[in-house]
Amino acid sequence: MPLTRISLRAGKSAAYHAALMEGVYAAMRETFGVPEDDRFMMIHEHEPGAFAYGAAYLGIPRSDDLVIIQITCNDTRPAAQKRALYEAIAARLSAEPGLRPEDVFINLVEVKPENWSFGLGRAQYAEAPARRDGA
Repeated sequence: MPLTRISLRAGKSAAYHAALMEGVYAAMRETFGVPEDDRFMMIHEHEPGAFAYGAAYLGIPRSDDLVIIQITCNDTRPAAQKRALYEAIAARLSAEPGLRPEDVFINLVEVKPENWSFGLGRAQYAEAPARRDGA
């Protein structure tokens, strides 16, 4: 059950937003085993004065097209699977909507399965005898 927040500077089209969300979702399905319809995503747009970044941190030249992707997920995946996710997201967003890989910043926030409630006031992953998806 990834929860995905995508932050970027204001001014991009609805089609651009949709391409960002679709690319990230497809990469999660491909590399993280996220099931169909397990899609909880938000776009956050920021005015230039409310969106700051290190333009060359770690020697990576970033532009004002920078997209910051924060994915909250269960702490169940090995480092190799996380690296595969990062690569898949960068490749997909490079293809559509045409982002430079240098402008794709990804942060995973890992939590315990009992830290989710999908509704009904219950902790579904904590109740289930065996989780279905590892998300």
